[in-house]
Amino acid sequence: MTAPAIAKALADFDLAIANAKDAEAPWRALEALAQVVVGAKLFTVMKVDWPNDRSGRVYSSDPAAYPVSGTKPINRTYWFDTIHTQRRPFVANTIAGIAEVFPDHEIIWSLGCGSVLNYPVSIAGEMIGTVNLLHEEHFYTPERVAAAEQLSLPAKLAFTAAEFIARNKATA
Repeated sequence: MTAPAIAKALADFDLAIANAKDAEAPWRALEALAQVVVGAKLFTVMKVDWPNDRSGRVYSSDPAAYPVSGTKPINRTYWFDTIHTQRRPFVANTIAGIAEVFPDHEIIWSLGCGSVLNYPVSIAGEMIGTVNLLHEEHFYTPERVAAAEQLSLPAKLAFTAAEFIARNKATA
């Protein structure tokens, strides 16, 4: 993607965060930015609940296939080691690679997705969640994975903004 396109997407993200009225608005803004920076057929965000050893989806670009509801146990495979221990993005560029760590690989495949990029989001030394981008097989090249690093600060801001909005709505 070109530098001017990314600059405009960042400005749009900033404006969307500044004007967000509901807790989903920061995620929509982050998805729009991710589409410009990296690209995704499916975009989701998971939040980690460490005390209960669970994670839950807080945003989905396809709520019919991947609704925002419930939680699931944290997946402690080499995926976990990559994301949490090493704090590096996890990439699987084939449906076979996805099937090794995600039991819902058949749903992923049915959506036309065969590659995944899970980007860890950490604040204050703790991983708080992941930004998950899925696309056709072999989509997440080393160049796209490197480009995804531009989502690190915006992802932290989206998590913080969504929490801020939810907390203020609850006390209003």
